[in-house]
Amino acid sequence: MNGDRTGGVESDVPSGSPARVRTPAPGDPRLTRLSLNQRTTASWSLREAIDGAVAAGVPAVGLWRGPVAEIGLDTACAWVADAGLRVSSLCRGGFFTASDEPSRQAAHESNQAAIDEAAALGCPALVLVPGGLPAGNRDLAGARNRVADAIADLVPYGRERRVVLAIEPMHPIYAADRGVVSSLAQALDIAEVFAPDEVGVVVDTFHIWWEPGIEAQIARAGRRIVSYQVGDWITPLPADALLARGMIGDGHIDFGALTRAVSAAGYAGDVEVEIFNADIWAAPASRVVSTLARRYVELIQPHL
Repeated sequence: MNGDRTGGVESDVPSGSPARVRTPAPGDPRLTRLSLNQRTTASWSLREAIDGAVAAGVPAVGLWRGPVAEIGLDTACAWVADAGLRVSSLCRGGFFTASDEPSRQAAHESNQAAIDEAAALGCPALVLVPGGLPAGNRDLAGARNRVADAIADLVPYGRERRVVLAIEPMHPIYAADRGVVSSLAQALDIAEVFAPDEVGVVVDTFHIWWEPGIEAQIARAGRRIVSYQVGDWITPLPADALLARGMIGDGHIDFGALTRAVSAAGYAGDVEVEIFNADIWAAPASRVVSTLARRYVELIQPHL
């Protein structure tokens, strides 16, 4: 049996409770669509994340621009290619809500660079975090309009480089500081102005599980779904709401229902485990990967 053990029995993180299923071995066909988002194992460098994914038999990774920049885009591309991994998404672009022209132009140029990076990595989608309200600004509708306008300005650049701009709606608790697009319905209202191969959406269970009529919105999204990310909603929320995501199966989300809806909508891409959680980040990263692989084959893969 693979994975970390406690008293001879595999255990899950962060609680250390006995695992419910065996850790799938590298090459297990149930892992074919699993992707490790870099932030889930935040203690790992990019090199370590690549090696850890390969060792666990996880065939794809979701990358972040910061770690890629630290080692250089060319090196990152070479490492991923040499490891035989797919890049399921690149995070992040976006932050479109500034109200002054110099800041909007800087965001546009940064997003163009992000599109170039995604194209070089062979990544199908650039994840767009919309951005929150500018300091001292309470005009939520205006901020959402600026997101739509900024995406429209980026579409020609993304189309030329064959990178889909993937809007990530964020839970309403983040509307003030990170994401003024708060529902999948709102994200689709923006995306549907464009072709599906220009602007798509991210379905992230942590952000959309609460949304009324979510199954209908997922069906509406159809082939605009370019990334499916999973993490659980746990309570009580920590003091830092950014670190509120739990390990799959530790919280309140019905992953079976959401996964079936995403699959029925036609999504056939990778399933990316993305978790921001201080306790999980403090645990041995290899043990985190073993836990998420077990939870994935138990709670998500059967519904794809």
